[in-house]
Parts: sequence; C-alpha cells; structure tokens
Amino acid sequence: MQIGELLDAGRTADVYALDENWVLRRNHDGLDATHEWAVMSYLSAHGYPVPRLGPRTARTAPHDLVLRRLTGPTLLGSLESGGLPTTRAAALLARLLAELHTVPARLSPHPDDRILHLDLHPDNVVLTPQGPVVTDWGDTAEGPPALDRATTALTLAHIAVDPHRTTTSAAAHTLLDALAPHLAEAGGISAPRLAEAVARRTTAPATTPHEASLLAEAASLVTASTG
Repeated sequence: MQIGELLDAGRTADVYALDENWVLRRNHDGLDATHEWAVMSYLSAHGYPVPRLGPRTARTAPHDLVLRRLTGPTLLGSLESGGLPTTRAAALLARLLAELHTVPARLSPHPDDRILHLDLHPDNVVLTPQGPVVTDWGDTAEGPPALDRATTALTLAHIAVDPHRTTTSAAAHTLLDALAPHLAEAGGISAPRLAEAVARRTTAPATTPHEASLLAEAASLVTASTG
C-alpha cells in the first residue's frame, strides 16, 4: 500500500492520500480502529451516511482505515465562507443526529440505547455532491441519544467561550442558539447527560489544560441556551 501526501492532520488521526479515490486514516499512538470500522460498517448497512470503507485485510494495520475519498467542503467551511446560512447548518446537524439515533444499538441490550457519534460538529460533516457525510467515528459508543446531543452542544459552547478563538467564538454561539430548538424537539439535554459529556471531555487525552478550564463555563452556556 503506497501512502501519498498528508491531506489532513487531526488531534487523534491523520489522513493520507492513497490515490484519487481512496485515503488512509491513521490513528495516532497506534489506537486500534477495528471498533470504528465495525460501527461504520453497521451504520452503512442501515443507510446512514458514513464514508465508504475499503476492506480490512491481513495487510491492514490495526490503527488504519481505508476510506473512500470525499469531495466537497466541510459544514464548517461552508459556514465560514457564507455558503450555508446558520439556520440551515443547525437544521442539518440536528437531522444528522436524529437520523443516527434511529439506528438500534449494535451491541447493547438496552432497548433505548443507540449508536452515538460523540463528536458530531460542523468540521466532521462533509458536504459531498451526493449529500452530507459524517466522518471521524473514533469516539463512537452506544448509549442514550441525549448524551450525543449534549456532546454536540458542549463542543459548540466550548468554542464560544474560548478567548483564544476570537474569529470563531461568535459564530459558534450563534450556531448553538440556532441548534437549541432542534435539540429540544428531539428530547432535549438533561443535566446528568450534560455532566457526563463534560466528564468525558475532561478526561479525553486530547483535551488540553486550557480547554479543561473552560468546560464549566461551556456547560453553563449549554444550559442557558437549551434550557
């Protein structure tokens, strides 16, 4: 497998070109991508828009995923360029969450549990010519949908309260306000699920001390916006 140029460097994984049709997503620190591959395969079989997966073979490293190359801007890029209004972006995020939460859990026996993304934000949605595709399933788990809603809201609020994000904080706050009614319609965000989302973000390896220091303020903003 010939690995080409680095296309994207993320917090937990990097994406490399393989050819014009396929890319390689390589997790940092050798984190095993087998679970992520299984969840994405399951979601694809249920019709949810995830990147098309290449086969895993004996030559595929455990921390690698081969994915169909996507064309189009991210939802974040479209928002920043003015190509998509905030209200439509909020409706799209809410729809992608709601559709995901119609998929039954793959492993959990609890009837109310669903597949959760746990990092669904505008930079993890690619607007392809065929429609939006949700990427970056490294944090996926199963559980109550309210935890997924809380995590998305917390991510936006976290950017909104960060003084280092001077160019994006206002836009994140506006998007959170536009998203809030959709989240309420879907079932809302309970205080325990918001606390769980904060705890998960606090202990995430990629969370810096500066980011951790803002989580209480971000949670308060979520409560104010969605309560």
